[in-house]
Amino acid sequence: MRPVPLTKLTSLPMVVIGLGAVLYQGCTTAPRPIDRFPGYPIGFVERGMASWYGPGFHGNKTANGERYDMYKLTAAHRTLPLGSVAVVHSLTSGRHVTVRINDRGPFARGRVLDLSLAGAQALGMVGNGSDQVELRVVGYNSRPEGMGVLRVQVGAFADLQNARALLAQVQRDFADGRIIQIDLQEGRRYRVQIGRFMTEQEAQMAASRLDRTLNLQSLVVRDDS
Repeated sequence: MRPVPLTKLTSLPMVVIGLGAVLYQGCTTAPRPIDRFPGYPIGFVERGMASWYGPGFHGNKTANGERYDMYKLTAAHRTLPLGSVAVVHSLTSGRHVTVRINDRGPFARGRVLDLSLAGAQALGMVGNGSDQVELRVVGYNSRPEGMGVLRVQVGAFADLQNARALLAQVQRDFADGRIIQIDLQEGRRYRVQIGRFMTEQEAQMAASRLDRTLNLQSLVVRDDS
């Protein structure tokens, strides 16, 4: 589900984020040649902790507008372009599974990927809830909207006033900061984001700078709106 800027919230319905959607093997559109999309991270490799989403999100909309189907092989990633196809290897069991990125998350430091239930079952990680994995990008099903820009999320709050206070701090260095409202299962949250970056290196440099100066724990995210 795309985030909603706070300035555009008048009379809007509740927004719910979930995971979702279509089994990659069932897609009718073949991945397009990567050289048509400059900057696309083909061959990108990342290691870290993966988790999974279950029944509580089944049927919710994902970032690309699909419905989360926990029985299909999809996943959420913070920065990979939606439509990316990745092979995920469990560093614990040695199993692997191919998934398509169709949502955003996980929004927690120390985790790199949220798998569907089917993806978690393929890796044998359902019982543990998480697993150390390596993911490798092997394909891309492009979207008309393109890949989107990168932003730095510097905080998320249940209290709007706390979000506004942090935004006022970061806007001293980044004038294009914003607050977006997200409605989650645990309640409404206000996310503070800054910047419009074309590369992860630029975004990460900004995040590191803010973390040092304001003692934050920032996350780099891709804006699909």
